[in-house]
Order: sequence, then structure tokens, then C-alpha cells
Amino acid sequence: MADNILHNWEKKTKEHQKQYRQFLKRTDKNKILKQLPALHEEAFEKIDCLTCANCCKNYSPRFKTPDIKRISKHFGMKESVFIETYLRVDEDGDFVVKSSPCPFLNDDNTCMIYEKRPSDCARFPYTNEDVIVKRQALTIKTVSFAPSPITFWRS
Repeated sequence: MADNILHNWEKKTKEHQKQYRQFLKRTDKNKILKQLPALHEEAFEKIDCLTCANCCKNYSPRFKTPDIKRISKHFGMKESVFIETYLRVDEDGDFVVKSSPCPFLNDDNTCMIYEKRPSDCARFPYTNEDVIVKRQALTIKTVSFAPSPITFWRS
């Protein structure tokens, strides 16, 4: 069942990429923000993150200074060694993982640093936040590999 839902969501997303972009440009942002919590819940009643793990396989969160401090301490590493071992600087000047899938993704799609994970991971895919309408380019990028309430939107 979960595989079928994931397949349909991926197919629908690819087919409707342009529509999502147009939708985000013309939508009543206040209306969608009011509906986000319910749409978020609906999306994640249908998607099991441990079945999918597309975000960990295709996306790198930003590792901010507090994240680096917390995770390197967890591993008992100096921050500079943690950065050298796992991270690189992307085109936006942010620290991101060097490789995909995420080096902290276990074979069973669980996260070996789940309790210490970067704040971007904890918030991803930002589907219950105003990021979905305020950072539309990020939303369009994200919806290509992670479920989004806009795939469940009913105007």
C-alpha cells in the first residue's frame, strides 16, 4: 500500500510540477496557511517516512553552527574533524553533507543521529510552516522528492 501511495505521489508530482509553481504564485497565502496543519496531517497519514527516506537519499539539510557543535560532540569529534569528514560548503555558502545518501542514514531508513539531527532535518519538509509559501523555490524543489500538502490541496 505504501509503495503504491509513494509511486502515485511521485508520478503526480512530476506531472504537475508546473501547476504547483503556478498554484504557489497565485494562491491566497493566508488561506493555505490556515489549512496547512490539516493538510500536513493528511499527507503524513498516507506517507511512512521510513518506507520512503527520499529526503535522506536526495537532499542535504543545512548544518548550522549549533547542529555541528551538537553532532560533533555526540561523536566525540572536534568540530573541524566532523566538518572535514562529513560536510562541504554548497553554492549558497551553507554546510551540507558531502555525499548522497546521507552518511547518517541506516540501511533500514532510520537515522543514526535522529535525536541530534540538524534542525533542517527536524523541520523537513517544512509542510506545517509558512516556508511552503514564503520560499516557493524551496517548496517546488522539495515537492519533487518529498510529500507536500500542496499535493493534497483542495481549493
